[in-house]
Amino acid sequence: MKALKTKIPEVLVFEPEVFGDERGFFLESYNQRKFHDLGLDRDFVQDNHSRSSRGVLRGLHYQLQQPQGKLVRVVAGSIWDVAVDLRRSSSTFGQWVGQELSAENKRIFWIPEGFAHGFVVLSETADVLYKASDFYAPAHERSLLWNDPELAIPWPIDGTPIISSKDKAGALLRDAPVFA
Repeated sequence: MKALKTKIPEVLVFEPEVFGDERGFFLESYNQRKFHDLGLDRDFVQDNHSRSSRGVLRGLHYQLQQPQGKLVRVVAGSIWDVAVDLRRSSSTFGQWVGQELSAENKRIFWIPEGFAHGFVVLSETADVLYKASDFYAPAHERSLLWNDPELAIPWPIDGTPIISSKDKAGALLRDAPVFA
């Protein structure tokens, strides 16, 4: 397992060691000891799996209480995944990191607590798996507006994405409740 740094030091991309031959491949998607040695020391309490179609944009989600760190990977298809720093005391507050995750590149994206998370599907469909460091708490969930001009995230999509009504009502960063 190899850890790659991003422009926000706490957000990491992991590249697992892949063992492949004519039969297929094998990789460890999670090994607590190896992740700990690479600087990710979390207990995960929930695993999630979503399937979405091309052009679906989910997010940007976060929980003010019971914030979730997310360890995200794609097992079928391809997405462009984004983490936005919502920690007001951070020197990178309001900045974001984007990363393509796919079944092909097998990368794993670590999005720490205190960040909003969202992704858009680039392939026909995508199956996204992620581990969460705390339980889903719908009463505490919030959403940033995916196309907030202050964030200026260049989502790699043609036209208007397919978005839930909850996400269409997301807040602008300047109006959103954030972390201290």
